[in-house]
Amino acid sequence: MENKVEANLKFIVPQDSKPFFESSEYTGTVPKIHFKTEYRSVNILDIRKSISKFTFEKNGFELLNHKSSIKDFYNHNEVKKIYGNELKIFLIERFNANEVFIFDYTRRSDGTKGAKNPDGLRGPADRLHADYTDISGPQRAKDVLGVDSYNKIIDQGGRIVQLNIWRPINGPIKRSPLAFADAASIPKSDLVETDQIFTNRTGEIYHISYSKKHKWYWVPNMTDDEILLLKGWDSHDEEVIKYTPHGAFELPNQSESHPPRESIEARIFLVFN
Repeated sequence: MENKVEANLKFIVPQDSKPFFESSEYTGTVPKIHFKTEYRSVNILDIRKSISKFTFEKNGFELLNHKSSIKDFYNHNEVKKIYGNELKIFLIERFNANEVFIFDYTRRSDGTKGAKNPDGLRGPADRLHADYTDISGPQRAKDVLGVDSYNKIIDQGGRIVQLNIWRPINGPIKRSPLAFADAASIPKSDLVETDQIFTNRTGEIYHISYSKKHKWYWVPNMTDDEILLLKGWDSHDEEVIKYTPHGAFELPNQSESHPPRESIEARIFLVFN
């Protein structure tokens, strides 16, 4: 059996001016992009068949088993109350974190209309990106934790880490799976700062420009009892992994007869005192 699949991933084309796009929250439908992208054929390795041991700390991602008692991940109140509590317990045990702040849940579907969210419909994010940057990571942490709390944690030598927890809710996934990079294989020069326009603020993310040196991975047939941890930012200035690029892609043998890919991602800050 092959331990890889060859597929097209969508990269940004670098340009002289700073790229920007209008978010789904801003447009009410799909994002409006104001820069060029390109598809490149890439070998995407199957982590289930790899002999390497991938970890959140070393590679910026980690695949783990995690069962949830939630039956309907489209019930936003239950997700916030029950799933949120499940994740907090799990993360405190996994990372020995002092505090866990979950500040966003986003559902996505590659079905005709996308997945329902309180702020609109969402399809898979197919542009390769990392959710936060050197600027937007600390700013988002201040927004969520509060400026005073953020400054106190940092001034006292604490640490703040942002991560996403991505899971299927209609698995096993047969369409539009997630590709993600070994963050250690992505040089800073391939991370392109991009403004993300919301109705009440402007954020910033990294898009990814193509290089043959990148290492990309995926999880075939990912199930509802599996979660993928993706690192988004770290307050440590030391040589630590900070930004894990990821994005959806189409499988070569993908069929419309397969069930739509449905997923939910939770955005989280971990605090270590």
